[in-house]
Amino acid sequence: MPTHNPPDTSALRIIPRDQHPISRRAISPNALRVLYRLHEAGHRACLVGGAVRDLLVGLSPKDFDVATDATPEQVKQLFRNCRLIGRRFRLAHVVFGREIIEVATFRANVDDGSGDRQVVDGGRLLRDNVYGTIEDDAVRRDFTANALYYDIADFSVRDYVGGFEDVNNRVLRLIGDPEARYREDPVRMLRAVRLSAKLGFRIDPGTAQPLPRLAPLLAEAAPARLFEECLKMFLAGHAEQSFEGLDRHGLLPVLFPETAAALAANRSGALRRMLLEGLRSTDQRVAREEPVSPAFLFAVLLWPAYCRTLMALQAQGLHAAEAERRAADRVTLHQLERVALPRRFSLPMQEIWLMQARFSQRQRKRVLRTLAHPRFRAAFDFLVLRRAASPAHEEDIAFWQEAQRDPDAAIATRPDDGSVEEGGAPRKRRRRRRRSHAAGE
Repeated sequence: MPTHNPPDTSALRIIPRDQHPISRRAISPNALRVLYRLHEAGHRACLVGGAVRDLLVGLSPKDFDVATDATPEQVKQLFRNCRLIGRRFRLAHVVFGREIIEVATFRANVDDGSGDRQVVDGGRLLRDNVYGTIEDDAVRRDFTANALYYDIADFSVRDYVGGFEDVNNRVLRLIGDPEARYREDPVRMLRAVRLSAKLGFRIDPGTAQPLPRLAPLLAEAAPARLFEECLKMFLAGHAEQSFEGLDRHGLLPVLFPETAAALAANRSGALRRMLLEGLRSTDQRVAREEPVSPAFLFAVLLWPAYCRTLMALQAQGLHAAEAERRAADRVTLHQLERVALPRRFSLPMQEIWLMQARFSQRQRKRVLRTLAHPRFRAAFDFLVLRRAASPAHEEDIAFWQEAQRDPDAAIATRPDDGSVEEGGAPRKRRRRRRRSHAAGE
């Protein structure tokens, strides 16, 4: 079991209230209630982690976590609206309507036999409920920027690991030996990329260096947990930068193996342009506080894999419609081995893909049926994204924009599949479109 350096109390730096920007006005009133009640009951009570970090850089935290020397059972005795959760990390949740204040007891690295810790596979933690001091708690956290404590007793910020300076310098640095910390919890590699993208921090070279080599450890993480990490990474307004970070640090081939392979094989770069445009659009929607569907997000992320698989199946002689269905199923099934995408998202994702072939059809009944499809709007938005990969989609986009306003007028003014091209030869529109569905991107 890898161990971290013992707490060095001489490294403690106390930043008094007049030397940091954190104001109680920026802290959730419910978090303040929890902090004050713990303090009044004689316990140490601090705001900790991402909330402190975000307040220091001028962001508005979404969650406010509390660290204390009170055990979960003691916290529950103080709050009637408290429930205890977790097996790996025993936590207290104090519930205020829709807001939950998470309260964690200070934890230690070294188990003297009185705690509850289970380690497997050369360092991976399954359970970690060994309680300790605030100094112990600081050195066992992941990044220095997340190991800062806002103490309600005197409104100071307490820094045991150099996190205050790293936040000011916009540096993301792991506490302790990076390889040991990644082996304890491989998902920390994704957190490094995500926090770097969110905060605009650079990853410290020592923290970044092991990432490509240790990336295969992500395959050991639970697929359900990786799905949750993907949502945090791509639905928080920093999707484009997160994707670039995954690619730059060698994590993309492990998290999205078939997408990574398809992007590497696509020499024109069209698939990458389309994918990045989709993530950019997602970030813009988040910035406007508009909803973003995980189904649409994964349709974007896995589209390169779908296109490559579809081309391979068509090269084997499969009929277009059958190849499309098989490609959608195959890509989804393979990705589920790594990221547990629930059916409520994977099925709409597949519908978005399969509807792309309909956009070259002009027959009246098919047009009306497509317009009435419950997934039409998402599929059309996806078609618009594909313009970033190929201008060949402009005609279809124009037709369906007009069809949404007036289907009869659109059908009357646009030629059908059987129209005649200049020179008298029948247009082979459907066949050309079916090939370009993947090959053009």
